[in-house]
Amino acid sequence: RQVERLEQVFEQLGKPARGKTCPAIDGILEEGSEVLEEYKGAPALDAGLVGAAQAVEHYEIARYGTLIAWAEQLGMKDALPLLRETLKEETATDEALSALGQSDANKRALQAA
Repeated sequence: RQVERLEQVFEQLGKPARGKTCPAIDGILEEGSEVLEEYKGAPALDAGLVGAAQAVEHYEIARYGTLIAWAEQLGMKDALPLLRETLKEETATDEALSALGQSDANKRALQAA
C-alpha cells in the first residue's frame, strides 16, 4: 500500500513515479547484514536484528516527516493524508520492534553477555 500511496502523490504532481537507489538505506542494510554475520547463532542476534530493522524504520520516519512538512508548505492537501498514513504505519512498526526488543530479544542478549 505504501508504494500505491506514493504513486498517487506522484500522479498529483503530474510526475512519473520511479525508483531510486538510496545510499543511506544501502548502508543501513549492509550494517544489518554485518550483524547477521557477526552474531550468527549468538543470543544477541535477535537484538541486533531488531536494532538494524529499527534503523531502517527511523530513516523512513524521518523521510516521511520531511515529505509531510514539504507537502504542507506547498499546499498539497491531497497528498497529506497519503503521506501521514504511511508515517503512521512506519511509526507503528517501530513501536512493535521496540516492544519485541524490550520483551525478549534484549533480555536474552543481556543474559548471555
